[in-house]
Amino acid sequence: MAFFVSAMTANGQETSLVGIYQGSELTAAANHLGRGGYELSGGTKVSFDKWYHSKWIDMRFEMLTQLSDDFGLLWGASTGQRAEKVRIDPGVKLGFILQKRPTPSTTLSLTVTSILGGNLTERPCTADYGAIGGFQTVNCRLAASQLRPADTLKYMANINPSRLKLDLRFTGKF
Repeated sequence: MAFFVSAMTANGQETSLVGIYQGSELTAAANHLGRGGYELSGGTKVSFDKWYHSKWIDMRFEMLTQLSDDFGLLWGASTGQRAEKVRIDPGVKLGFILQKRPTPSTTLSLTVTSILGGNLTERPCTADYGAIGGFQTVNCRLAASQLRPADTLKYMANINPSRLKLDLRFTGKF
């Protein structure tokens, strides 16, 4: 979903809303972590969905402040999202767009953006392994696996968003 709104600043620079978005590649990763489940020793099924499902989906907005006909600053932010066992931190997007017109009917543009923050991190569970293992910290998704509980912690999700994006475009009108 995208909305386009613009406002002039006091010095004549124009700032425009490029878009408002809900969800990201990290939202999809968090949803993927919530798939599946396991069965307790007594036969009770445990779904991961309740731990990884968030009621609030990460929202992002992006703005463009045009400084000249051929140069602008891109900036924005995201709210992040949180569930019991997974979190996406809020983030800030910064970048620029530079364009040149080699001919009246062609445009060459370079867009560079970077995201600060916005990491996805998974939290562990405490599992009861009975008289033999007792209570241990474990990766929730691997608590019922054949791995030793301590070894499951190596597989906790810790995912960064795409930090740097370069986009080079050449367009022409016929």
